[in-house]
Formats: sequence, C-alpha cells, structure tokens
Amino acid sequence: MPDIHGPDAPTPVTIDRREGPYGEVALRERGDDFEIIANGCFLMDTSDGRSERLLIDAALAALPADRPAPSVLIGGLGVGFSLVRAAAEPRWGRIVVVEREQAIVDWHRQGPLARISGAALADPRTAVLTTDLVTHLRTATDRYDALCLDIDNGPDWTVTEDNTSLYSPAGLADCRERLTPGGVLAVWSAQPSPDFEQALRGAGFEGVRTEEIPVARGVPDVVHLALRPKQ
Repeated sequence: MPDIHGPDAPTPVTIDRREGPYGEVALRERGDDFEIIANGCFLMDTSDGRSERLLIDAALAALPADRPAPSVLIGGLGVGFSLVRAAAEPRWGRIVVVEREQAIVDWHRQGPLARISGAALADPRTAVLTTDLVTHLRTATDRYDALCLDIDNGPDWTVTEDNTSLYSPAGLADCRERLTPGGVLAVWSAQPSPDFEQALRGAGFEGVRTEEIPVARGVPDVVHLALRPKQ
C-alpha cells in the first residue's frame, strides 16, 4: 500500500474549511484521496479503509449469529467507510451514525464524499444524528447491540480534549449502559493500548481483545473489542 503522506505524495488542496463549535475542520484533496483535518491534526483519509471496515465486521462477528437484525451505533461519520460497510451487510438492522461536525455531514450529503457514502445514507436503515457522541451516550435511552466508535485517533491520542472522557471509567460505563446484554463495544485506535484494555475490564466488560491491521506507516491500526455481560 503506497504511503500517500510520503515524500513523493501529491500536494494537498483544501476544498473546504469551516469553524465550528469544536474548532476548525477541513476537507483536503490529495491526488485521488480526501483527508479530514481537525484543528490542524490529521484524522483520517480515503486511501485505505481496512481498519474502518474491520471495526464493523469484528463487531458483527462478536454477536451471536442468531440475534435478529442487530442494531449498531457508529460513533463518527469520518470518510464514511464504516457506514458503507454496515449498510452493505443485510444482517444489520437499525444503523445510527452520530457525528458532531455539521461540515462532515454536509460533505457526505451534498459534497465530494457523497460518492463514497451516498447509497449508504439513502439506506432506510440509516439515521444520522448531528450531536456530540459523549453527550449522546450519557443522555440517550436507546440501547444498541453494537457500538462502533471512531471519533479521533484512539484512547491514548485524542484530537479533542472533551473526547478523553469517553475512555474514562464514567465514559465506559455510559457505553456499557447503551449496550444490550451481550452487546459489543468496538473502538478504533491508531495504536494498541494495553492500558485501555485494562480499563475495559475494570469497567465490567468481558471478552476484551484487540485486532490489528498492518498499515504502511509501521504501527498497526487496531480495533479494541469488549462485550457487555449477558447477565
């Protein structure tokens, strides 16, 4: 897989830049790919997507095969790969995406990212909530069979300071409360985190494990997986 951020990479061109309640968010085009930048920090791009797809696949695989039409909450719309993967799987029932940046939602609905996610957004199972994920998990009453969270660079490298609370004992308790018994929490990270695995166990999750995806830059992307106990 070529490194689009290497010395021979095309020069990025900013397509849109907006100031929102959480700072600046920008969409850049680099050759054939798009990048999302938050407050000057790289979040994600469209060059690969394997780990975003693993986030969805691993969560579904962790659920009992006989659970009918499981519901999934996707935390973070990003470049759309996780949503597209979920919508391509007929086994999923309700698909709820929580994205706090209106600009990102707009780029998918009316902008250049629509070519990636247009069909998935039009799927009747899909709903998009433009709100803060941490607040939603704390205040919502709905429960889901799977939470697939990809809102920054992981528990050890948060782009937005407010997101740190998601990985705290209180935040993980909110995640557990939003899951049905036996439901699965899947968290994307730019690097493995043994401390986060321990935090998941301390928050009452079971079956904690980490799946790795090799990437061009060296350190693997990972998906942390944990189950809410059935009892």
